[in-house]
Amino acid sequence: MWSKTRCEVNVPLHRLSWILLLVFAVEARAMGSQAQQPSVVPPFGEKPSTVEKERIKMEREAAKRANQQRQSDLKRDTEKLFNLATELKNSVEKTNTGILSVEVVRKAEEIEKLAHSVKEKMKNSY
Repeated sequence: MWSKTRCEVNVPLHRLSWILLLVFAVEARAMGSQAQQPSVVPPFGEKPSTVEKERIKMEREAAKRANQQRQSDLKRDTEKLFNLATELKNSVEKTNTGILSVEVVRKAEEIEKLAHSVKEKMKNSY
């Protein structure tokens, strides 16, 4: 009934690797472009309406304001972090070598929380 015929193609391994790499790269790029937000460009031949133009303009302005606010928050938090670290350094220099005060521990915890907050804000900005 069924014949056991094998078809062999001799392709050098490095060429096969390049072909597979190319196929995966094209597929990944195609999938990545599908995941992006839909374009706001109207179909060919149609001009965007005034309402659409205003919406796009407002979205861009809102994004710009949000970015400026995030930048301002990062600068403020970084300055506060620097001041707290300086205070902690001064407090540690004043304490005994055997005992750390509660104030020093609290400052260290506050620095840790603020540093984590700054890190998260930086992550979310990209």
